[in-house]
Amino acid sequence: MNQAPIISDNGSGFSKIGFAGNSDPSFVFPTAIATREVATGASTVRGATPASRGSNLASKRGIEDLDFHIGDEAMANSKTYGIHYPIRHGMIENWDHMERYWEQSIFKYLRAEPEDHYFLLTEPPLNAPENREQTAEIFFESFNVPGLYIAVQAVLALAASWTSNQATDRTLTGTVVDSGDGVTHVIPCAEGYVIGSAIKHIPIAGRDITAFVQTLLRERGETVNIPPEDQLKVAQKIKESYSYVCQDIVKEFRKYDADPYKYFQRYDGEHSVTGRKYSIDVGFERFLAPEIFFNPEINSSDFLTPLPIVVDDVIQASPIDVRRGLYKNIVLSGGSTMFKDFGRRLQQDLKIVVDRRIQNSEAAAGTNLKSTGVDVNVISHKRQRYAVWYGGSLLASLPDFYTSCHTKAQYDEIGPSICRRYQIFGSVN
Repeated sequence: MNQAPIISDNGSGFSKIGFAGNSDPSFVFPTAIATREVATGASTVRGATPASRGSNLASKRGIEDLDFHIGDEAMANSKTYGIHYPIRHGMIENWDHMERYWEQSIFKYLRAEPEDHYFLLTEPPLNAPENREQTAEIFFESFNVPGLYIAVQAVLALAASWTSNQATDRTLTGTVVDSGDGVTHVIPCAEGYVIGSAIKHIPIAGRDITAFVQTLLRERGETVNIPPEDQLKVAQKIKESYSYVCQDIVKEFRKYDADPYKYFQRYDGEHSVTGRKYSIDVGFERFLAPEIFFNPEINSSDFLTPLPIVVDDVIQASPIDVRRGLYKNIVLSGGSTMFKDFGRRLQQDLKIVVDRRIQNSEAAAGTNLKSTGVDVNVISHKRQRYAVWYGGSLLASLPDFYTSCHTKAQYDEIGPSICRRYQIFGSVN
């Protein structure tokens, strides 16, 4: 009997790893690796000088390859090591660093023997088949795993939404709004297959919201008491702890102006080095932070299309016979969709856009025929933050999982090309 499959969801900002059947990942840590190499743009330069490197026996024997840290340990050693991010915008850029990252994830964190576990990995939509082959090569050749399945993140997020009481049936047709740390994707799926031609991405995500909160605090003069090295951390905490999505930004401003003592909150912190305490008022930042999804012009003029319009455009670009299913099952995924009432606001704004189009169509047709309307449903659930990982845990617990994987024997017989295609789980088709 095989041991529980291992689920590894590696994102641009954080990686989530754990065992199938669990409701939460065992470990969540930054997708960063610290090595003796110093990052300079796309290339890397060794930290040691040529003279010292030549006299160092350890470097000649390759022992320096073992001198690296990952995750939180990497960030803690940032002063003496070079920090590298092997994944950019969801795509693996440095395979050597990624292999070492996976190695420590399995052996040091999970303390598992890869030869005893099947693996489920995640990939972004439109990932190149060559990347899938390279991943398979590392896992079958270096780690000698018995079986491997590489799933598209959007499909796993749809599976995770089955736990919500808002989900009417277990379907793999829907629109996934996946917003993490670096980028937001809107991905339509039909019966488990991604409609690649309709995918859109938005250059607004968690990192941009944190920077926006920091700017708002600075403009109000609240950052005077905060040391520069702590400002980013404070903005991050305020974004996570105090922010919410309002239904009407004008009414919200009026509320705060009428009774600031009721709605303004106090954030107390202390200097990370000296321990000196400071306090700041948290005001309009509470609702303006996530508002950049719905009114992007308040932050930057580079991107001006609100999220509801982008979602509508994605669904309208999909085949006409699946559009109703895509409107009916809009699933949220990722930490940047966790703001209070985010799903309700998205559903409200999207419903207005859809209803307006239907009214214009009826007026243009000039007949007595009336539309039955389109059901718009945005699904929020408790597993939203780690939806992709949890969806992988759910699907890897099914009995069909082992028959859907590519095995080591198949890899040895055919080669990496078998990993260009994976069948969708038969039990959920």
